[in-house]
Amino acid sequence: MNSIIRSAILALSFALAAGGANAQVYNLTMCGASPGGLWSLLGAGVDAAVKEAYPGSTVTYQTSGGGLANVALLAQGKCDLAIIHDAEAKAALAGLPPFKEKMDHLATVAQLYSWAPMQAIVNADYAEEHGLTSLEDIAAKKLPITVVLNRRGNIVSGIGESMLNAVGASPDQIKEWGGSVEYAASGEQGDLMRDRRVDMLLNSLFVNHSSIRELASSIDVKLLPISEATVQTVIDEWDIQAYTIPNAAYDWTNADTLTLTVSAQLFVRADADPEMVGNVAAALVTHIDKLQGVHKAMAPLDVELMGGAKTVPYHPAAQTVFDKSGS
Repeated sequence: MNSIIRSAILALSFALAAGGANAQVYNLTMCGASPGGLWSLLGAGVDAAVKEAYPGSTVTYQTSGGGLANVALLAQGKCDLAIIHDAEAKAALAGLPPFKEKMDHLATVAQLYSWAPMQAIVNADYAEEHGLTSLEDIAAKKLPITVVLNRRGNIVSGIGESMLNAVGASPDQIKEWGGSVEYAASGEQGDLMRDRRVDMLLNSLFVNHSSIRELASSIDVKLLPISEATVQTVIDEWDIQAYTIPNAAYDWTNADTLTLTVSAQLFVRADADPEMVGNVAAALVTHIDKLQGVHKAMAPLDVELMGGAKTVPYHPAAQTVFDKSGS
């Protein structure tokens, strides 16, 4: 079936099922992470989709410490929706640290992306001075490097530490070599690099994210690869995926770059209002273009991926939406 016709049929069926849905107005809070990061873009996309489906509605993006914090915030009823990484949700379900008990209150609404690679971006002057060509070189050369990771409490900060540990350059070892590992929100990391207060950032970002373009326009930078051995070590620890950033993504790289990636889903409480959950899920399906448009890296998002999360079962109302969509 022609995709345009199919989308129109889906939109009509969801509208009819809602029974005058446009009369419904929602004022929801969505827990994300730091301001200016990729989750804030997705917050804007979710808000736009819900507004389009239910005029007058608002989905307010609330900054937080990230997915680990969002598990607790959702449990406490401090937000209606929350973005949480796959690794964080798995830890919550199993009651693994930092959780003291199994957290079974989560239900999936939609998978948002499975491509947000860990990018090790280093000041090119520092790299040239120290012969730094891969993440492994930090340990091999015992470099006095200052690295910035995401804020503590964000899973990608933990993954970043695992990557450093895997190459033999733990935060304690880097300190012994005269460097340090700092922690800052995504929106602050570019400023730290530009001001020469850190030599390298290691964070989960969409490829060619605006913050990377802005940084590369201010100073010369390099993208560091990691070895297959390092990739496998981190996968074994976090159950995430390998990812290759194509050389064509940036005009300042000269080869494809191997790294790792995380995925993220939109969650509600398992006991959330079924009508709200179903309507939000239907809004995301019907107006998926609002999510695809927040950044060109979101272009691959489709309804099948939105309905294909495996980490945590979908809320029954959301599952009904994806069953109707054929995802």
